[in-house]
Amino acid sequence: MSLKNLNVTQIFDELDAYRDFCRYEGKYYDEAALFNRGDRNWRAYEKYCEWRRLSGRDGGRRTNIHKRRNK
Repeated sequence: MSLKNLNVTQIFDELDAYRDFCRYEGKYYDEAALFNRGDRNWRAYEKYCEWRRLSGRDGGRRTNIHKRRNK
């Protein structure tokens, strides 16, 4: 059975990703916290997703911006 409504599919995909995040990070999983910005675990999940999105931008380079240059 396939879901015709794309929004419903996206919600269930997000719910699965949030469940996996909670399982791997040892956080308390609550389905009611999905898209609830007042929930601490949901905010941690959003930060994690943003970190993953931004970490892919450097193309695998890990530069240390605090490293001192030799003059």
